[in-house]
Amino acid sequence: MTVEPGVRTAAESDASVIARSGDEPEAFAVLFDRHADAVHRYLARRLGCEPADDLMAETFTTAFQQRHRYDPARAASNDARPWLFGIATNLVGRHRRAEARRFKALARVPAPADHEEPLADRAAARVGAQSVRRELAAALGALPARHRDVLLLVAWGGLGYEEVAQALGVPVGTVRSRLHRARSKLRDALGGSDPTALREASDHD
Repeated sequence: MTVEPGVRTAAESDASVIARSGDEPEAFAVLFDRHADAVHRYLARRLGCEPADDLMAETFTTAFQQRHRYDPARAASNDARPWLFGIATNLVGRHRRAEARRFKALARVPAPADHEEPLADRAAARVGAQSVRRELAAALGALPARHRDVLLLVAWGGLGYEEVAQALGVPVGTVRSRLHRARSKLRDALGGSDPTALREASDHD
Protein backbone atom coordinates (compact mmCIF):
# COMPACT_ATOMS: atom_id res chain seq x y z
CA MET A 1 0.00 0.00 0.00
CA THR A 2 1.35 3.41 -0.96
CA VAL A 3 1.08 5.98 1.80
CA GLU A 4 1.06 9.63 0.84
CA PRO A 5 3.66 11.80 2.65
CA GLY A 6 2.42 12.93 6.03
CA VAL A 7 -0.60 10.61 6.04
CA ARG A 8 -0.91 8.61 9.25
CA THR A 9 -2.50 5.20 9.23
CA ALA A 10 -3.62 3.36 12.35
CA ALA A 11 -2.88 -0.01 10.73
CA GLU A 12 0.73 0.82 9.87
CA SER A 13 3.22 -0.89 12.16
CA ASP A 14 5.72 1.07 14.22
CA ALA A 15 8.57 -0.52 12.28
CA SER A 16 7.01 0.63 9.02
CA VAL A 17 6.53 4.15 10.36
CA ILE A 18 10.17 4.33 11.43
CA ALA A 19 11.34 3.05 8.05
CA ARG A 20 9.13 5.53 6.23
CA SER A 21 10.39 8.41 8.35
CA GLY A 22 13.82 7.99 6.76
CA ASP A 23 12.48 9.66 3.61
CA GLU A 24 9.52 11.38 5.27
CA PRO A 25 10.72 12.79 8.62
CA GLU A 26 7.25 14.12 9.40
CA ALA A 27 5.96 10.54 9.53
CA PHE A 28 7.81 10.08 12.83
CA ALA A 29 5.01 12.08 14.46
CA VAL A 30 2.89 8.93 14.25
CA LEU A 31 5.21 7.26 16.75
CA PHE A 32 4.93 10.23 19.10
CA ASP A 33 1.13 10.19 18.89
CA ARG A 34 1.04 6.48 19.70
CA HIS A 35 3.53 6.28 22.55
CA ALA A 36 4.23 9.70 24.09
CA ASP A 37 1.62 9.34 26.85
CA ALA A 38 2.93 5.93 27.93
CA VAL A 39 6.53 7.13 27.95
CA HIS A 40 5.57 10.20 29.96
CA ARG A 41 3.67 8.14 32.56
CA TYR A 42 6.65 5.84 32.99
CA LEU A 43 9.06 8.74 33.43
CA ALA A 44 6.72 10.64 35.77
CA ARG A 45 6.41 7.65 38.09
CA ARG A 46 10.16 7.45 38.33
CA LEU A 47 11.16 11.12 38.47
CA GLY A 48 8.02 13.24 38.84
CA CYS A 49 5.91 15.12 36.32
CA GLU A 50 8.14 18.14 35.70
CA PRO A 51 11.31 16.19 34.81
CA ALA A 52 9.16 13.79 32.80
CA ASP A 53 8.08 16.58 30.46
CA ASP A 54 11.67 17.31 29.47
CA LEU A 55 12.79 13.69 29.35
CA MET A 56 9.84 12.59 27.24
CA ALA A 57 10.77 15.25 24.68
CA GLU A 58 14.41 14.16 24.85
CA THR A 59 13.40 10.52 24.43
CA PHE A 60 11.64 11.22 21.15
CA THR A 61 14.33 13.62 19.97
CA THR A 62 16.93 10.91 20.57
CA ALA A 63 14.74 8.29 18.90
CA PHE A 64 14.28 10.53 15.86
CA GLN A 65 18.01 11.13 15.59
CA GLN A 66 18.72 7.41 15.90
CA ARG A 67 15.83 6.17 13.75
CA HIS A 68 18.18 4.98 10.98
CA ARG A 69 19.77 2.61 13.51
CA TYR A 70 16.47 0.97 14.44
CA ASP A 71 16.62 -2.69 13.44
CA PRO A 72 13.17 -4.33 13.32
CA ALA A 73 14.86 -7.73 12.96
CA ARG A 74 16.17 -7.39 16.52
CA ALA A 75 12.84 -6.23 17.91
CA ALA A 76 10.61 -8.61 19.85
CA SER A 77 7.75 -7.33 17.68
CA ASN A 78 6.89 -4.45 15.39
CA ASP A 79 6.09 -2.48 18.53
CA ALA A 80 8.59 0.37 19.10
CA ARG A 81 7.83 0.64 22.81
CA PRO A 82 10.85 -1.44 23.93
CA TRP A 83 13.14 0.80 21.90
CA LEU A 84 11.53 3.98 23.25
CA PHE A 85 11.44 2.75 26.85
CA GLY A 86 15.07 1.72 26.53
CA ILE A 87 16.00 5.26 25.52
CA ALA A 88 13.86 6.67 28.34
CA THR A 89 15.47 4.33 30.88
CA ASN A 90 18.94 5.39 29.74
CA LEU A 91 17.90 8.99 30.33
CA VAL A 92 16.62 8.10 33.80
CA GLY A 93 20.08 6.67 34.41
CA ARG A 94 21.49 10.18 34.19
CA HIS A 95 19.19 11.21 37.01
CA ARG A 96 19.81 8.40 39.50
CA ARG A 97 20.38 10.83 42.35
CA ALA A 98 17.15 12.66 41.58
CA GLU A 99 15.25 9.37 41.50
CA ALA A 100 16.82 8.28 44.78
CA ARG A 101 15.90 11.61 46.41
CA ARG A 102 12.35 11.23 45.10
CA PHE A 103 11.87 7.77 46.61
CA LYS A 104 13.42 8.90 49.91
CA ALA A 105 11.05 11.86 50.07
CA LEU A 106 8.05 9.67 49.28
CA ALA A 107 9.18 7.18 51.91
CA ARG A 108 8.92 9.94 54.52
CA VAL A 109 5.30 10.75 53.68
CA PRO A 110 3.17 9.80 56.72
CA ALA A 111 1.32 6.53 56.28
CA PRO A 112 -2.50 6.59 56.55
CA ALA A 113 -4.05 5.67 59.86
CA ASP A 114 -4.42 1.94 60.47
CA HIS A 115 -8.19 2.12 60.24
CA GLU A 116 -8.01 3.48 56.69
CA GLU A 117 -6.43 0.44 55.04
CA PRO A 118 -4.18 -2.41 56.24
CA LEU A 119 -0.55 -2.73 55.20
CA ALA A 120 -1.22 -5.46 52.65
CA ASP A 121 -3.73 -3.22 50.90
CA ARG A 122 -1.34 -0.29 50.98
CA ALA A 123 1.32 -2.40 49.31
CA ALA A 124 -1.11 -3.39 46.57
CA ALA A 125 -2.57 0.10 46.11
CA ARG A 126 -2.35 1.91 42.85
CA VAL A 127 0.93 3.73 42.64
CA GLY A 128 1.96 6.71 40.62
CA ALA A 129 3.95 9.91 40.81
CA GLN A 130 1.69 11.26 43.57
CA SER A 131 0.68 8.13 45.43
CA VAL A 132 3.61 5.78 45.95
CA ARG A 133 3.25 4.49 49.49
CA ARG A 134 6.10 4.95 51.90
CA GLU A 135 6.94 1.26 52.27
CA LEU A 136 7.02 0.73 48.53
CA ALA A 137 8.99 3.92 47.89
CA ALA A 138 11.62 2.94 50.44
CA ALA A 139 11.87 -0.56 48.98
CA LEU A 140 12.22 0.72 45.42
CA GLY A 141 14.84 3.22 46.48
CA ALA A 142 16.89 0.45 48.10
CA LEU A 143 17.02 -1.69 44.96
CA PRO A 144 20.16 -1.68 42.80
CA ALA A 145 19.51 0.48 39.74
CA ARG A 146 19.80 -2.44 37.31
CA HIS A 147 17.16 -4.39 39.23
CA ARG A 148 14.88 -1.38 39.56
CA ASP A 149 15.07 -0.72 35.82
CA VAL A 150 13.92 -4.25 34.99
CA LEU A 151 11.16 -4.25 37.59
CA LEU A 152 9.74 -0.88 36.57
CA LEU A 153 9.91 -1.59 32.84
CA VAL A 154 7.72 -4.63 33.54
CA ALA A 155 5.48 -3.01 36.15
CA TRP A 156 5.17 0.57 34.92
CA GLY A 157 6.20 0.17 31.29
CA GLY A 158 4.07 -2.92 30.73
CA LEU A 159 6.83 -4.70 28.78
CA GLY A 160 7.33 -8.45 28.56
CA TYR A 161 10.63 -10.17 29.34
CA GLU A 162 11.85 -10.20 25.74
CA GLU A 163 10.87 -6.57 25.32
CA VAL A 164 12.76 -5.59 28.47
CA ALA A 165 15.77 -7.49 27.18
CA GLN A 166 15.53 -5.53 23.94
CA ALA A 167 15.10 -2.23 25.78
CA LEU A 168 18.14 -2.75 28.00
CA GLY A 169 20.31 -4.69 25.56
CA VAL A 170 20.72 -7.68 27.88
CA PRO A 171 19.84 -11.39 27.54
CA VAL A 172 16.36 -12.54 28.54
CA GLY A 173 17.94 -14.72 31.22
CA THR A 174 19.47 -11.64 32.79
CA VAL A 175 16.06 -9.96 32.80
CA ARG A 176 14.51 -12.97 34.56
CA SER A 177 17.30 -13.10 37.12
CA ARG A 178 17.18 -9.39 37.93
CA LEU A 179 13.39 -9.39 38.11
CA HIS A 180 13.39 -12.39 40.45
CA ARG A 181 15.86 -10.69 42.77
CA ALA A 182 13.97 -7.40 42.69
CA ARG A 183 10.67 -9.07 43.51
CA SER A 184 12.24 -11.08 46.31
CA LYS A 185 13.67 -7.95 47.89
CA LEU A 186 10.36 -6.12 47.57
CA ARG A 187 8.44 -9.03 49.08
CA ASP A 188 10.82 -9.01 52.04
CA ALA A 189 10.46 -5.25 52.44
CA LEU A 190 6.67 -5.32 52.09
CA GLY A 191 6.03 -8.11 54.55
CA GLY A 192 5.39 -10.75 51.92
CA SER A 193 3.05 -8.68 49.72
CA ASP A 194 3.25 -9.41 46.01
CA PRO A 195 5.27 -6.65 44.30
CA THR A 196 3.59 -7.45 40.98
CA ALA A 197 0.86 -5.18 42.37
CA LEU A 198 3.01 -2.47 40.80
CA ARG A 199 1.22 -3.37 37.57
CA GLU A 200 -1.79 -1.59 39.01
CA ALA A 201 0.03 1.75 38.86
CA SER A 202 -2.33 4.69 38.59
CA ASP A 203 -2.73 6.53 35.32
CA HIS A 204 -3.84 9.64 37.17
CA ASP A 205 -0.47 11.12 38.03
